[in-house]
Amino acid sequence: MYSERTLIISGSEKGLDGLTSFLKTCGCGSIATVSSGSEARRMIHHDDYGLILINTPLKDEFGYQLSLKLSESTCSGIILVCKADAADDMVNRTMDYGICVVPKPLNKNALLQAVRLGSAFHNRLLLMQKENNKLRAKLEEVRYVSRAKFLLITEQNMSEEAAHRYIEKSAMDTRRTRKEVSLEIIARYEYCLLYTSDAADD
Repeated sequence: MYSERTLIISGSEKGLDGLTSFLKTCGCGSIATVSSGSEARRMIHHDDYGLILINTPLKDEFGYQLSLKLSESTCSGIILVCKADAADDMVNRTMDYGICVVPKPLNKNALLQAVRLGSAFHNRLLLMQKENNKLRAKLEEVRYVSRAKFLLITEQNMSEEAAHRYIEKSAMDTRRTRKEVSLEIIARYEYCLLYTSDAADD
């Protein structure tokens, strides 16, 4: 069901074995395990995980603050496992962060549902990240094209429409992107302007 890399953070060896076994039955094939929050914080700088399960308490902290940190700094689905008497409080504290809270003693159906929700949350975040990257790339292209058009208008006395056509045609003829063509124009004319300015100062 779930094949992405998984990280289990558990202060209990017994709990760790049980969780690892259960997650493998859910289809989690690649599972890394650590016992402390400090280890987890180091690991997320080097690896990406689709699902992170925190079995509280950890060896060096409870795990609540770690869950918030991971939800803000990764695209992982986060599951926080805690004692039943703390579960309601944890739900209230973490609901705005998209963290699934599962009470102990564990119910397999509840944990399975949390894994499914974590997977869905992870996939949604990845999709949003992909769309955001596309938007950033588009805005960057627009910025470069606008700068190139301005230089063509001021340095070549082109109209805005002619400058736009020039960039579009150059991109088509040379099988490059509008950004690549615009960067070439910017480099060419801004170098000329800099050279002219330096010569005038001499």
